[in-house]
Amino acid sequence: MVAARETTLQELLEGSKQYQVPLYQRTYSWKNAQLDRLWNDIVQLAADRVEDPGLTHFIGSVVLAPSPANGPTGVQEFLVIDGQQRLTTLSILLCAIRDHRAEKEGAEHRERIDQQYLVNRWKPERQRLKLVPTQADRPAYQACLYAAPQAGGTDSIGAAYRYFSAKLVAADDPDDPEDIERIEDAVISGLALVSVTAQRGDNPHRIFESLNNTGLSLSQADLLRNYLFMRLPNRGEAVYGSLWLPLQQHLDRGQLEQLFWLDLVQRDPRIKQTDTYARQQQRLDRLRTEEEIEKEVARFSRLGHLLRTIYNPSLEADPEVRRRLARLRDWGTTTVYPVLLHLLDRRDRGSADSEQIARGMLYLESFFVRRLLIGRATASINRVLLSIVTEMDGELPVDQALHRYLSTGRKYYATDQDIRAAIRSIPYYLNGRPAQRSLVLRWLEETYASKEPVDLSELTIEHVLPQTPTEDWRQMLGEDLDTGEDFGQAYEALVHTLGNLTLTGYNAKLSNSSFAVKRPQLAASGVRMNQEIAEQERWSRPQIHARADAMAERVIAVWPAPAERAAESSGPDWNAVDRALAALPAGSWTAYGDLAALIGSQAIAVGHRLATVVTPNAHRVLQSDGKVSPNFAWVDPSRTDDPRALLEAEGLPFDAHGRAEPERRFATERLAVLLGAEIPDGVPEIGPGQDRQLADRFMTQLIDRQGPDVARAVAEVINAWTSLGGQLEYGIEQETSCFLMSREKSDPRGNIWPAALYPSGKFEVVFQHLSIRPPFDSRSHREELRQRLNKIDGVDLPESKLEHRPGFNLDLLTDHARQQTLVEVLAWFHDTARSDTLAL
Repeated sequence: MVAARETTLQELLEGSKQYQVPLYQRTYSWKNAQLDRLWNDIVQLAADRVEDPGLTHFIGSVVLAPSPANGPTGVQEFLVIDGQQRLTTLSILLCAIRDHRAEKEGAEHRERIDQQYLVNRWKPERQRLKLVPTQADRPAYQACLYAAPQAGGTDSIGAAYRYFSAKLVAADDPDDPEDIERIEDAVISGLALVSVTAQRGDNPHRIFESLNNTGLSLSQADLLRNYLFMRLPNRGEAVYGSLWLPLQQHLDRGQLEQLFWLDLVQRDPRIKQTDTYARQQQRLDRLRTEEEIEKEVARFSRLGHLLRTIYNPSLEADPEVRRRLARLRDWGTTTVYPVLLHLLDRRDRGSADSEQIARGMLYLESFFVRRLLIGRATASINRVLLSIVTEMDGELPVDQALHRYLSTGRKYYATDQDIRAAIRSIPYYLNGRPAQRSLVLRWLEETYASKEPVDLSELTIEHVLPQTPTEDWRQMLGEDLDTGEDFGQAYEALVHTLGNLTLTGYNAKLSNSSFAVKRPQLAASGVRMNQEIAEQERWSRPQIHARADAMAERVIAVWPAPAERAAESSGPDWNAVDRALAALPAGSWTAYGDLAALIGSQAIAVGHRLATVVTPNAHRVLQSDGKVSPNFAWVDPSRTDDPRALLEAEGLPFDAHGRAEPERRFATERLAVLLGAEIPDGVPEIGPGQDRQLADRFMTQLIDRQGPDVARAVAEVINAWTSLGGQLEYGIEQETSCFLMSREKSDPRGNIWPAALYPSGKFEVVFQHLSIRPPFDSRSHREELRQRLNKIDGVDLPESKLEHRPGFNLDLLTDHARQQTLVEVLAWFHDTARSDTLAL
């Protein structure tokens, strides 16, 4: 017997209550994908509640059971049977809101939020916390709860805290003193949950098992289909055969669901995909006759035919429309689909022609490319795209209306002036998605109209000035440094810019080679961009800037500029600095030059900004040598604490010369990853005979499921493995696994690998496979491997698993010491496996 009722977070947390997560529950595991969905829902809800304060948004259920320890008085204790990830996330968010408001608005917010929602202040220590996570999560959670220096570490809870801290910084508009208060109100009062409480005596573990063993649920498309044909008692069979069945044959369940959502957002861009069925049903409830319902099914069928063309542009008859559709599909932003569907629908209904809609698609492509080039690829992009249909001028021809809409307001449709400045300075390689970065370079190469075109689809991005500079490169770049200029800052300001990037099919061969080695290979390439680079005698700052200027003019010629009214420059993205510093883990640091390179600015400008504007974690910004700047001063004149002492309390070691540990430094690339940058192209390299798409899919799934911190750590391990001489192979299942190969199939004793890595989060040690592969068919060899792995802090592989496939969580690898120990184990394994082969 259970009791269910709708509630809010406020009602759930207020009063003397404690929610205990049982040991059989998994540890906290939400990643950026889940956090993004929750945050976006909260921001939208906060905005919508301005006009409708009673509005709520349902986020799921929490299943509880009274604790056996409950007495007649005191704190009410509950076991969290289901919903602990949601409840833990919301508690972490409240910690972040508390700390943000306490810093920006006043210390009273700390005590208020603590007493109302986070702690039972006057209760015994055992009952002090309102939420008690699993044992493994408690130290990290308590660091956030008590605002300890270690808060915001590299664990999953610390990553969630840093994520929300950065989002709050980004959302805090200095001109709107109530924006964060609205977000807090939306979290506390606007998020609706269903609280399901079991009765005393019920078995909580049995309830948990039943909740996690359910079958496939109906999709929103299934529900809508059932609803429509329930409304067609007489015409249902004929309508199904003539209209619905063809639609269902051409679009799968996910595409059908997207069709019904796209139909809704062309009327109201605020509608979320999760609300598709409810909002369509609400709309269709107003229809009264079967004839009206049948017309709706016919309309869905017609729109479905158009959506099928968007998915598969080869079905389009007009060559220019087909080309533009294919390019926008390749860009990979599905939120452009509402406007694409609208354009095709306008032509289908006769209010636009193919030339107009092709030109409209060119403006969309230009909008995407120019935003990427100035480092604003994702800023408010979904809101802009979803609002086009409802907000553009319906009196103008559709292409002109689209161009004008994209050109007005703060939409970051970069001007020609912006493009010329940004291509010289913005770290292009760290912006947007890897596929988008490659696409722009391919499209630029196509503009050369080579008489012998090269297949560009298999090429990857190559840094001419390499990502790991050798002494040859240091000497070449050093010749162009100004007096007193730091090599590191000059290098960071150049290495990831567009002027230093090209496309090659032999990335691994070029790698860190000197320009003297790279130059003849680039000259022999069929890629015209490479031939132009090879015409240079040397490759340093003057040549990189000159190429950047030439590429800027090519961009301006290919992609139309915004309308004249959007002529203002976007300027440095200081919000990115704030977000990066808010997300910077405790116990780490970055440099002024690293932040400057991140936004295409100068170290002096960053230093001035930090000295004059309150910025989160500004004390974690040091000189490039790891020392605290002698000119450092708190913006708040009342603060007199020593920044080095604070950094040491947060866990950052300094040497005897006052230099922070260099391995804890977040240089430009790592900062970009904190902001959501995806793992760069070509990392990791693919194994012989492997499909590059599988390698890309593995890294994409890893980023989506585990977040950028874990993905970066895994990439570092993989790169270490390949530098040892190991190779990589990838699985072909829906979840794309990665195998660390030490011997190939052609080896006399067969192929061998120590582990498989899975995007779902597991580093799987394949003892079962090794038991039939020399020399690890010897139990003593497998036992030595197990013992070596168990030296990694947090890894405990039992001896009983030497014939099985045990493993550990990939998020352990975000800790540098653990990662290094694993690399040492892998080096030992590879040497052992290969030496046995070479002895034959």
